[in-house]
Amino acid sequence: MEVLLEKIIVYGSVALLFFTILFYYLRKQKKDSKIVEEKIRIAKELGIHEPVTLHPVVDVNSCIQSGACISACPEKDILGIKDGKAIAINASRCVGHSACFNACPVGAISLHIGTETRGVELPHVTPNFESNVEGVYIAGEMGGMGLIKNAVEQGKQAVENLSKTINKNSNGEYDLIIVGSGPAGIGASLQAKKNKLKFLTLEQDSLGGTVFSFPRAKIVMTSPMDLPLFGKMKLVETSKRELLEIWEKVLNNNDIIINLNEKVEEINKTDNSFSVISSEGKYSAKKILLAIGRRGTPRKLGVAGEEKEKVAYRLIEPEFIKNKNVVVVGGGDSAVEAAVQIAAEGNSVTISYRKDKFSRIKPKNLENINKAADSGAVKLILNSNLIEIKDNCVDLEVDGNRETLNNDLVYIFAGGELPTQFLNKVGIKITKKYGDAILKN
Repeated sequence: MEVLLEKIIVYGSVALLFFTILFYYLRKQKKDSKIVEEKIRIAKELGIHEPVTLHPVVDVNSCIQSGACISACPEKDILGIKDGKAIAINASRCVGHSACFNACPVGAISLHIGTETRGVELPHVTPNFESNVEGVYIAGEMGGMGLIKNAVEQGKQAVENLSKTINKNSNGEYDLIIVGSGPAGIGASLQAKKNKLKFLTLEQDSLGGTVFSFPRAKIVMTSPMDLPLFGKMKLVETSKRELLEIWEKVLNNNDIIINLNEKVEEINKTDNSFSVISSEGKYSAKKILLAIGRRGTPRKLGVAGEEKEKVAYRLIEPEFIKNKNVVVVGGGDSAVEAAVQIAAEGNSVTISYRKDKFSRIKPKNLENINKAADSGAVKLILNSNLIEIKDNCVDLEVDGNRETLNNDLVYIFAGGELPTQFLNKVGIKITKKYGDAILKN
C-alpha cells in the first residue's frame, strides 16, 4: 500500500508538472498569436501586408511550427507564428533572401510573386533565363529578382548558361551585349570576363543602375554574395557608396569598361545574330542579356511646367541642397526618405501626396516622416495633387482648392514605367503573374 501511494505521488507529480508546462506553453502560444494578429492588423492598415514582389507563402498543412523560418529571416516581422502555424505578417517587406525557404525542415514554404488580386507584369523567362526570343536572356529585377545578391547571382547564371550555346561560327561583332549595369549587369559582366567572352555592356545612366538612384545615405540591405573574379563579399549592411566603390574596384581590376550614358534604342534579330542600335552607335552580337530593371523610365505626372530644370525624379546628393524651398511629390519609401534627408540639410520641405495617409512604406520610414512632421522639419499636405510648376512657385490642388507655394526645387517620386514598348519591339512576351510560385519544393 505504501509503495502504491509513493507511485501515485510520483506519477501525480509528473502529471502535474506536465500539465503545468502544457498550460504555460498554450498560454504563451495564445499570447504570441495575439501579438502576431495585432502585427497583421497594423500591416494591413499600413498597406504592407499584401505584396506584389517576391514573398513567402506557407503551406499550413505541412508547417510543424519549428520556427526555423522566422529565425533564418534576416529581416524582421516578415513571418510569425499564429495558432501554431507560420504566417506572413509584413510580406511586402520581404526582399527575396529565400533564407526561410531553405531553413524550413519540411519544405512548407514556397516563394511567390504577385497575389491573387494584385498581379505583376513579368516577361516570360525559362529556368536558363532565356526569353521567348531565342538568344535574348533576362536577369535581375526585370525577371522578378530585386534583391542585390539574387540579381548578381542571376546575372552570373544567365551568362554561364548562354556561354554554352554560343556558336563561334555565327556572325556578330561581340559574343554578348549586356544591357544595364545594375547588380545583374555587373554580375553578368564579371562572369562574361571570367568566361573569356568578347562582350560589351551598355548603360543608359550611371554605374549601379537602380542602386545608383538610391538616396546617398540609404542603407542597402544585402547578404554575403559571391562576385566573379572577386570572391565573397561578406556584407550585411552597407551604404550605396561603399557598394559602388567595391563594384568599381573589381571592374577596374579586371579591365572591364562599361559604356555609361549610352541608351539602347533597338534590338533586331537577323539570321543568326542581333543588331543593337544605341544612342551612340550600332553593334552586332550573338547573344543579348537584358538587365535593365523594371522601372525603365521615371513616371511623369504630365503637369504644366514639368519640363523645367528644377524638376528631378531621383535624389543623388542631398548634402548639396541648402536653403531651398523643396516640394517632394509622392508617398512611397523613396519620397519619404528623400524628404527627410533634404530637410536634414536645413531646407524647407513639403510633401504633396494624393492620398489621406502613407501606405506601403517601411515602418521605420513612417516613424521618421511622422517625427519630421511633428518637429516641423517637413510639412505634409495630404489629399493634394501637383497641378502646375512655375519658375518660383508651384500650384497644388488641396481638397478642391488651389494653393500656391514658394518653390526652388521639385522632386517627383511617382514610380517607374515598365519598358513594355521596348520589350515588345524586341519581341518579348509579357504576362501578368497572380501569386505564381517562383521557387517551391
